[in-house]
Amino acid sequence: MASSAAETLIGAVVLVAAGGFLAFASQNADFGRGGGYEVVAKFRKAGGLNVGSDVRISGVKVGSVTGITLDPTTYQAVTHMSVREGVELPEDSDAKIDSEGLLGGNYVAITPGASEFMLNPGDEITMTQGSVSLIDLLLTFAGGSGGSGASQN
Repeated sequence: MASSAAETLIGAVVLVAAGGFLAFASQNADFGRGGGYEVVAKFRKAGGLNVGSDVRISGVKVGSVTGITLDPTTYQAVTHMSVREGVELPEDSDAKIDSEGLLGGNYVAITPGASEFMLNPGDEITMTQGSVSLIDLLLTFAGGSGGSGASQN
């Protein structure tokens, strides 16, 4: 009988922990709640960016990436982003794909401009910078140093 009571107690603790986790997740996750508006940005390289990636201003999450498609005429990655209501973006804002670190994911960093006119839902952020590959940077640095040690005859 004591074993049955202990199992019941352990089961209750597990259920309370699971409930706490679900409450935490529902408060911190973006489940596509309404109230935001969409803006678009085109990038030459969108490597590492995924649907659901953060959209941040000054490191603060203000939205998320809702879709990434390919423009068949320019071959650029068209990124659709949802920005939460109340966050107005000046029309001269710029967007770049930034990395959280060496092992972290990528996100869209928006730097607000100084224009008095704001972007409307569906407008495009025209000033963009695509993702930068760490491998490409290392290869450029290693190959472009000029002092590779190889003799030139």
